[in-house]
Amino acid sequence: MEATILFNALGWLDLLGIGVFAISGALVAARHGHTLVTFGFFTLVTGVGGGTVRDLLIGAPVFWVQDSRVPVLCLAIALIVWVTPVRIWRPAAVDWFDAIGLAAYSVFGAAKAMQLGIDPVPAAIMGIFTGCVGGVIRDLIAGEPSIIIRPELYVTAGALAAFSFVGLVQIGVTGFVAAIIAFSAGFILRGLAIVKGLALPPYRGAGDSE
Repeated sequence: MEATILFNALGWLDLLGIGVFAISGALVAARHGHTLVTFGFFTLVTGVGGGTVRDLLIGAPVFWVQDSRVPVLCLAIALIVWVTPVRIWRPAAVDWFDAIGLAAYSVFGAAKAMQLGIDPVPAAIMGIFTGCVGGVIRDLIAGEPSIIIRPELYVTAGALAAFSFVGLVQIGVTGFVAAIIAFSAGFILRGLAIVKGLALPPYRGAGDSE
């Protein structure tokens, strides 16, 4: 019962994550000069990609198939971006919208997994998948280098959000407060990575010869 209340209280994070990921998908389509139909495709796969993978892995009904508001939201965003003058959208907008979606969806994905009885560590990993996979699919179909292999922190920010949320809930912090703290932590870390180029040290043995 408590998990159900927590899940319902965090429902706004689901729509936030879907919406901003959908915007990032539309902006990538705009950058490549695609048609309105392709805009719709990009918003859908970016907005629901991570959540779809999560639901398939945890054996839950795929969320957007059960809720027509989700595809309607994504397609509406495609149309809005399509008719909006391109000068409004700066090139960095994709990264910032993606950062919001990453943090929000990482938290919500972990919350949904916990609500369905998944253990804490796998639940946090489901949060990471939820936050990261949509951006990966977007970059793949756009023919761009995947966001997860760029040097600056990305998956790490999603992991911080997801594990922070799970950890805070485990020690008794209320769901809403835990979500705000975890979302803020993930977004701030990703924002610093965008602005300052923060990155983990790379593996240095790849070029070594035997």
